[in-house]
Amino acid sequence: MDFRLTEEQEMIRSMSRKFANEVISPRAQETERSGEAPYDIIDKMADLGMMGIPYPEKYGGSGGDWVSQMLCVEEVSRGDVALGGMLDVTSIIAQELYEFGTEEQKKRWLIPIAQGKEIGAYGLTEPDAGSDAGATKTTAVLDGNEWVINGTKQFITNIGLKSSHIVTITARSGRRKDGKAIINTFIVPKGTPGFTVGKPWDKMAWHWLPSCELSFEDCHIPKDYILGQEGKGFAQHLAVLETGRIFVAAISVGLAQACLDASVSYAKERVQFGRPLYSFEGMSFKLADMAMNIELARLMYLKAAWLKDKKMPHTLEASYAKLFASEMAEKAASDAVQIHGGYGYMTEFPVSRYYKAAKLNQIVEGTSEVQRIVISRNL
Repeated sequence: MDFRLTEEQEMIRSMSRKFANEVISPRAQETERSGEAPYDIIDKMADLGMMGIPYPEKYGGSGGDWVSQMLCVEEVSRGDVALGGMLDVTSIIAQELYEFGTEEQKKRWLIPIAQGKEIGAYGLTEPDAGSDAGATKTTAVLDGNEWVINGTKQFITNIGLKSSHIVTITARSGRRKDGKAIINTFIVPKGTPGFTVGKPWDKMAWHWLPSCELSFEDCHIPKDYILGQEGKGFAQHLAVLETGRIFVAAISVGLAQACLDASVSYAKERVQFGRPLYSFEGMSFKLADMAMNIELARLMYLKAAWLKDKKMPHTLEASYAKLFASEMAEKAASDAVQIHGGYGYMTEFPVSRYYKAAKLNQIVEGTSEVQRIVISRNL
């Protein structure tokens, strides 16, 4: 068993780490406070090829692998977790187009997304369909050569960015003979008549990355905007959500690593009772546990990504990684604030930002409870 990264994977990780240290981290606190999206940083990420690492050059990608993509998002998230979230969402939309799209759809929508010229959004959640994604109420009815969409999607990330151009959504298109709903996936470009993007929700963290409500009122799209096989839309959407779980694990590791870096630095500099905090067993053990759990979570997401690259089953591994890493990151953020003491509660110190940001990773791409359901069903 060889745990060494390839030369290309090492190069991508080093490039991403350097970019995070020099470009992302210095701006992260201010963008979180202002709520202004760092479009110039997103453009630089596109120039570096971060949006399309695992996709063929033919479709605007770099011809790399999923391990490299996850290493990249870990480093990006260490600098700004919201940028990691943006990269997660737009990458799984690219995957959905790549795996299920027609050649025409790939040329029209995948290429600019993989190149980073456009950003994609993923529309699954609804006001009454969160963890129970199968309770989708949005409808799409075929009327001649057009689909007519009606319904609402909720908490949709990325679509509020000015560089976001499309959303892929699930919608009901009738019922099968056994009474089960026929759910299809559709590509809906922003600006389509009848498609309205609501105001971003005021979140407790991830402030610059908009999460919006989407409304569809007699929204007409061409017949060929259906994505993938008719009747298989829900399964397709869940297939890319599995990749999203690996992304969230990598994002969580990046966030936890930022907590550890800040905590080690502070514990070595802060002196109490005539000694650095690091010399006290209560503090050093917290840091040891944090470092150990970060490495365990990192190995788990890398295993899931490696299995994906090998086209091997990885449902369990993706859920293991997402569940463990997201819960580990919340604990790391809490311990980081505790190590910093009163300073940790002050917004001038980045660990307070990490603490607020950590919780979301236990909710998106399937809650911790959903991950435990997935795992238990596969035992």
